[in-house]
Amino acid sequence: MVYPLHRYRSFANLTLAEEQALLELGDPPVVHHRGETFQREGESVQGFYLHIAGWIISSVVLRNGDRLIQKVHLPGDMLGTPNAVLAKTADSLTAITEATTAFVPFARFGQIFVDLPRLGALFTVAIQMERLRLLDMLATSQNASSSERLAQFLLDLYQRLETIGFVEGDAFHIPLTQEQMGDLLGITPVHMNRTLRTFDKNGWIARYDHHVKLLDIAALRAISPLPLRCPAFEPSWLPSAR
Repeated sequence: MVYPLHRYRSFANLTLAEEQALLELGDPPVVHHRGETFQREGESVQGFYLHIAGWIISSVVLRNGDRLIQKVHLPGDMLGTPNAVLAKTADSLTAITEATTAFVPFARFGQIFVDLPRLGALFTVAIQMERLRLLDMLATSQNASSSERLAQFLLDLYQRLETIGFVEGDAFHIPLTQEQMGDLLGITPVHMNRTLRTFDKNGWIARYDHHVKLLDIAALRAISPLPLRCPAFEPSWLPSAR
């Protein structure tokens, strides 16, 4: 099992050296059991993780003791990169299905910028795409209705899962509880349930056994307060490949 390269291939045509460097960047893969927290908020920082398989969430604990889910991670993501500027980890990482990661020491990661500067630039692009997703989540959590938040969330998952081949007939698996989804979107469990039932009733989605089928993507896009984000391919500022 190897780290998926789809996100970097969406930014540029990778050279063989760049692909090989990505595949060799992490330590040997480690499998995490469902419910396992393999990084805890406040631990010492040594590196980050390449997300190879499964579903993972990042979360923080607020001063009142409540856990706040910040992000749902899918294969191909990089987990914990903001910790590069911190002495202690900023969040916890928990597998919500069986999941596989590969740890990357920061020293090894830093060498990429020396040996393959264009690949280093592509890491920067990938991190900026993650930042854009977080900015979009912040915008919707502050100003959007529960229907708008849910539509945006489902469309984002659809786009990300389709890229890695996990969408079939506009349907995909979501191993999240309604409580977890509500936590992520800033919606109470009761309101989350009500909003999902409204989507069902209006014929926008169908749900069965933790699967969701998007029945009316056009309607969901009309509800969503933000456009889909597509990265620019090989932007003009990107360094030349070595």
